Amino acid sequence: MSKIGCLCALVIATLIAGCGWLPEVKDETASWTAEKLYDEAHTMMVTGNYSRAVKLFDTLEGRFPYGRHAQQAILEGAYSNYRLNETASAVAACDRFIRTYPNHPSVDYAYYLKGLVNFREDQGIFGYVVEQDLSERDPKLSRESYNAFKDLVARFPESRYAADSIERMRYLTNALAMYEVHVSQYYYNRGAYLAAANRAQAALVNFPQTPANEDALVLLVYSYDKLDMPLLRDDARRVLQCTFPNGKYFVPGPKPWWQFWGRDEVVQILKNDTVPKSKADYGGIPPP
Repeated sequence: MSKIGCLCALVIATLIAGCGWLPEVKDETASWTAEKLYDEAHTMMVTGNYSRAVKLFDTLEGRFPYGRHAQQAILEGAYSNYRLNETASAVAACDRFIRTYPNHPSVDYAYYLKGLVNFREDQGIFGYVVEQDLSERDPKLSRESYNAFKDLVARFPESRYAADSIERMRYLTNALAMYEVHVSQYYYNRGAYLAAANRAQAALVNFPQTPANEDALVLLVYSYDKLDMPLLRDDARRVLQCTFPNGKYFVPGPKPWWQFWGRDEVVQILKNDTVPKSKADYGGIPPP
């Protein structure tokens, strides 16, 4: 064996032997009872030390998987993970509690927390700073949040969390409807008029009686006109006139930030039987 090989072997042997010289790391919770573990974890949660709380709750659930302390550990561990923005772990804990203890007095809280976790997560880390619109982002988490609140209200209508859940459901419904409108607008701007009409129709069918319906109907009018479907265009216009006679497209006011058409042109569409042509079709001169 070469000198280098002997040296390497000596170093490895020394390192292996040195492991025995290191002090043994002791688990301070090894002798703790379930009650002691829970009390300490709960204290950590209340004082805001959520990382420590999660570790202790996990330890409690692992050592004492049965009994009231373990049940409470799942719920409070879910809440602690939620506060740490560990949404996947929080949702998993809520689902585990619902599945394992469907008749527990606090199962309504598990449904509520599950909805709340997805509701907050959908806003994202920058949503709290710039107040981003939920309707502009992927609606997957909004739907999951809505379903959790819906299950809570359906199963536990007398729950202390029911009223707040209903308010959040209403907000999420509006956001999901506006998401469909934003997608419809996206397709319209790119000349995909059939896709625009389909998404606007989806907003009307799936989310009736929401503020987004007015914008969806206007998109239908424009999309059907581009598709050369005058009957459907005029039907959409009549529905808009009947449903929103005093809406923002009839009453002068500030232009919505996302509106991509001119107000005067919209008013002209709604008043006339035919949609006016673009300025380019009139040689750059707007129609009378």
